[in-house]
Amino acid sequence: MGGTFSSVGSTNFDNRSFRLNDEANLNVISADFGRVQREVFEADWAKGRRITHAEWLARPLTEKALERLATVLRSQL
Repeated sequence: MGGTFSSVGSTNFDNRSFRLNDEANLNVISADFGRVQREVFEADWAKGRRITHAEWLARPLTEKALERLATVLRSQL
């Protein structure tokens, strides 16, 4: 069962989105549209997998290095 109200867009709840980015959402009031959105979400959710804290800590060193490198660009992300 889908909802009646859906909000689809690029707005994030962070300072960059609020201050710098020209982002927008489209708000739709439609049970049919809401049902489709729920179906899409549930299909995506089914493809995901839980990652434990131990798995996160054991991720490859190359991935950890790239994350460190990305902190240089943090102000632009």
